[in-house]
Amino acid sequence: MSAQADNRRRVYDELRGQALGCQACDLWREATQTVFGEGPVPATLMLMGEVPGDREDTEGRVFVGPAGRLLDEALDDAGIDRGDVYLTNAVKHFKFERRGKVRIHKKPNRTEVAACRPWWERELEVVRPRVIGLLGATAAQAVLGSEFRLTRHRGEWFDVGEVRATATIHPSAVLRAGDRRAEEYDGLVRDLCKIAAEL
Repeated sequence: MSAQADNRRRVYDELRGQALGCQACDLWREATQTVFGEGPVPATLMLMGEVPGDREDTEGRVFVGPAGRLLDEALDDAGIDRGDVYLTNAVKHFKFERRGKVRIHKKPNRTEVAACRPWWERELEVVRPRVIGLLGATAAQAVLGSEFRLTRHRGEWFDVGEVRATATIHPSAVLRAGDRRAEEYDGLVRDLCKIAAEL
């Protein structure tokens, strides 16, 4: 590892440590822990989802639940090695409502998304990806602004500083697609293939 890469990893480790104590919004009160991003530092590709799920909250790692397993399949089908990808979320604490013993994911509000903005901005600085893929509307709006509409702008390219950004659906949308699941999965893979081509 070069001295520069070693320094980036040290800065990342410090940043991750700082995030563990984040209380910038109220989500930390009910969540088990901060779920920070993970992957190679630096990395040419960063993928950002919305918020940790139940499994991620329990394990403290990103994309390890059902949506994460589906993302692994889609990345593989698109020819992208997950080990080369830095994965994170726009919001670092699990937001949920209880239904009996089950914790059901809830969409974070604008205040919660804004509270986490400094964390993913610092991640971008440290990871220095060439491309960021935004998974779902919440992640896309966090980075590209509240006017962004996934139905209208999916697959378009935007410049975020020196980083190329594009948005697609979140893997959880595929899981909820019912009879259209195969079609939605194919669309996700096509979008990931475009990301791979951009790299």
